[in-house]
Amino acid sequence: MKIYRLVTLIALLVMLLSACSAPAPTQAPAPTQAPTSGSTPVPASASTSAPVATEPSIKAPTSKELNLYAWSDYVPQQMLDDFTAKYGIKVNYDTYSSNEEMLAKLQAGASGYDVSIPSDYAVDIMIKQGMLEKIDLGQISNFANLDKRFTNQYYDPGNNYSVPYQWGTTALVYDKKNVPFEPKSWSDLWDPRFKGRLVLLDDEREVTGVALQILGFDKNSTDPQQLKQAEQKLVDLKPNILLFNSDDPETSIITGEAWAGLVYNGNATLAYREDPNVAYICPTEGCGLWFDNLVIPKGAPHADAAMAFLNFVLDAKESILITKEFPYSNPNSAALDQFKANDSAAYNTYMAFPGTNPSADFLAHTVSIHDVGNATKIYDQLWTDFKGQ
Repeated sequence: MKIYRLVTLIALLVMLLSACSAPAPTQAPAPTQAPTSGSTPVPASASTSAPVATEPSIKAPTSKELNLYAWSDYVPQQMLDDFTAKYGIKVNYDTYSSNEEMLAKLQAGASGYDVSIPSDYAVDIMIKQGMLEKIDLGQISNFANLDKRFTNQYYDPGNNYSVPYQWGTTALVYDKKNVPFEPKSWSDLWDPRFKGRLVLLDDEREVTGVALQILGFDKNSTDPQQLKQAEQKLVDLKPNILLFNSDDPETSIITGEAWAGLVYNGNATLAYREDPNVAYICPTEGCGLWFDNLVIPKGAPHADAAMAFLNFVLDAKESILITKEFPYSNPNSAALDQFKANDSAAYNTYMAFPGTNPSADFLAHTVSIHDVGNATKIYDQLWTDFKGQ
């Protein structure tokens, strides 16, 4: 994104924040302009105070079970235990490693799930395909705890089908101890010095998006020829790839097996906690921006428990458990306020690291993933062919 666009975005953000709220585009938390295919407006800061809802005004659930289908290593066990203690509801937790895996399973007819946590573009797809139950926000009093920049997004205006869980970025991580230069571009990962030393997310859209951006194409391109060029670019990177890992890619960085790679912000933050030599940057071509959401799949057998769970997760005390254990970025203002009041040292660390609190300049270069419609099949085949080579 060019500098003048950054200035424009900041100016628009100031004006719109003063107006309190408005529909927001793509994956970005700041409501600014209609969505575009190449870039995403972003928030100017990590926290905006919100009223705290102390007691959920929801109907008491009668179900005794909740079936959760979510990302692995993403929901604190303490939160699940707290939910069970409060409502007497047992939580069964099944996991997936990508939005595509989750979508494929549900689209194939898997049933019985009460809550899932898809990313923004996946929510968009699920709404279009009638895969989600409507949410009654009147039964989610803790919705008031959320920073308004993260609600009413383009993929779900009015939050009829989803509520925010976490948000973050996908960018370049590297260990200063092992990397003999300072990477600035995604193209640096093709450097022969990284042979067998890269870890990449097992994420077809983010990885392919990097190749598209290096080539000067739209990260959400649907052009078959451009995607073919992106596949070849990725094939050229193959000798440098140690592994694909979306569950815990930070582990290979911490152990020194991998020196750099493409990871989610939470993974970079966990690595940084272990080793302050770990750096996390948004390369010159741009990086990713995402928002994960709580949703109720169509036909959920325990919908009452699901509604209670959504409200429970948005409680400030419970929400901050997520940030402490899985340090992505938290859209819950009330939770961050409690974090600051109760653990100022940890809060200051959260605010200081770009993985959890990216700067305005970092965010100005982020680009969201969009639903690419029928071109999804091209991405799927590209990814299968690339990984099979």
